[in-house]
Amino acid sequence: MPDAVAVVKNERSSYFEYMARVSQEHLDARRLQILDAARRCFIRNGFHATSMQDVFTEAGLSAGAVYRYFVGKDDIIAAIASGALADLATAFADGGKVPPQLDDIVDVVLDVDTPPLAGSTESARLLVQIWSEALRSPALAAQLTDVMDESRRVLGRLVERHQQAGLLPPDAAPEEVAAVLIALVDGFLVQRAVYARADAASFRAGIRALMGGTALGR
Repeated sequence: MPDAVAVVKNERSSYFEYMARVSQEHLDARRLQILDAARRCFIRNGFHATSMQDVFTEAGLSAGAVYRYFVGKDDIIAAIASGALADLATAFADGGKVPPQLDDIVDVVLDVDTPPLAGSTESARLLVQIWSEALRSPALAAQLTDVMDESRRVLGRLVERHQQAGLLPPDAAPEEVAAVLIALVDGFLVQRAVYARADAASFRAGIRALMGGTALGR
């Protein structure tokens, strides 16, 4: 607080800017607290089996405190989905990561150390629920489509690099190859969410075995 007092003495307008910044930080932290609590509820019970009262209890907040940030459960679902999809887009958009070998594309598609592509069961369950919710919400479906379209474009550029190196047929459509890789990972995430036993290392080994069997000059 001494810093705030010093600011008041020197410049009144700066004081209000200082207080606004602190207030925004508090608001952001409280919003994150609510989203984290809701995320735990959704992973545990699913979107539609979770009530707003469940969220209040999990967050340790009153109804009024939660409704200050979100108008209802759909609003919370949209915020969580938006954050998860943004993380997914970021994971795919690492343009500096260019695998030296064809089968190392798998390491870009499935980075088990980076959420939400992480191999954790919780991350997989949340993503599967987002996909399911997209069937009900046209807005979420459109957002998901945009993210996956960009993901295919990013991976397509990596496929092109491998075509230039002679590791893929030159007439293969890069975005089609990328779409197949993404579909394989989607299948892995469903297995991870439903069975909780899908092993990322085994999955990588299986994809590499399939790719190695294509005899593309390696």
